[in-house]
Amino acid sequence: MKKIAILGASYLQMPLVQKAKENGYEVHCFAWDDGRAVCKEYADYFYDISVLEKELILDECKKIGIDGILTIATDICIPTIASVAHELNLTGNSIECSLLTTNKSLMRKCFEENNIRSPRSITVSEFNANDFKSFSYPLIIKPSDRSGSLGVIKAVSLEEAKQGIENAISCSFSKTCVVEEYIKGKEVSVETISFGGKHQIIIITDKVITTEPYFVELAHHQPSSFPEPIQDRIIEMTYEILNATKVENGASHVELMITENGDVYPIEIGSRMGGDFIGSDLVQLSTGFDYVQAVLDIALGQFMFPVDTSQKKYSGVYFLSENTKELLPFFTESQWDDYIVKKEITNPSLQNVHSSNDRSGYLIYQSDKKIELL
Repeated sequence: MKKIAILGASYLQMPLVQKAKENGYEVHCFAWDDGRAVCKEYADYFYDISVLEKELILDECKKIGIDGILTIATDICIPTIASVAHELNLTGNSIECSLLTTNKSLMRKCFEENNIRSPRSITVSEFNANDFKSFSYPLIIKPSDRSGSLGVIKAVSLEEAKQGIENAISCSFSKTCVVEEYIKGKEVSVETISFGGKHQIIIITDKVITTEPYFVELAHHQPSSFPEPIQDRIIEMTYEILNATKVENGASHVELMITENGDVYPIEIGSRMGGDFIGSDLVQLSTGFDYVQAVLDIALGQFMFPVDTSQKKYSGVYFLSENTKELLPFFTESQWDDYIVKKEITNPSLQNVHSSNDRSGYLIYQSDKKIELL
């Protein structure tokens, strides 16, 4: 029986744990048991070890004799996975790749070195007005090493920049943040799969984001509604980013901004499946491609190209919050259930969202057309 190590145990990892069990694999799950480790009850073995504890996890994985190690939708696990995979000669990405795809400061430097046009940016560890005196407002401020829109804010003045930098640094593991010039446009993500250094684009996802100053996803839709010439530019830049950041194996989630003139700018890349149900649900609903099975196969070194994405459906996810309270009838009434695949209210108290942690539920659909509820 093959033995799989999965890092993280929140609801995000549940599809991966379930898929591994369906395959008959022995599942070893590592995470800090903080009360949200729901996978603890489903894994064969659970280890109350922080995913940041590389050496402890490596020691346990050696004892177990794992055949593969992975996560989905979680950036924080990526460096540990790369380190363990490297030490045990398992399929994965390099340690360098793990840093380039989780640390936004290193990522921005990588884009610049590889001539990938990006917003002008600087990395800081404290507020100093002179650091970005030559920058043009508005500015986007984000922690160097967090995800889920945590600590990301738009600043239109020096005072807002000061507050934003101090907050972002407090959120950051490395106590640094990226300050960059604001690019106005519409955001997309690109879902990809890689094995042995070869890449394939699966689908482009359109995003619906909160109004400023926060940038939290309220909905995602597949396939993208952008015209083909712009999608071609999106795909071209995605390949450039995958190669520049040295992605070789597994899923990647590349976020890009499209201006009203059709210019494409990189936001960031994660060398893991997209969260928000994009990788775990929407990809298969839209394309028929079992993305979760694919990342398992890659971790075990048994994946094969090409990817079949011949199914052509529309799918999407909406998130419930105070910002989207008009969605409530779709959760409580059944007349729309012909296209609603899954829905859940996770917190009856609706909040205005400042990060993805503030959302109170989700609704996933599949249809022959895009379903617009907002």
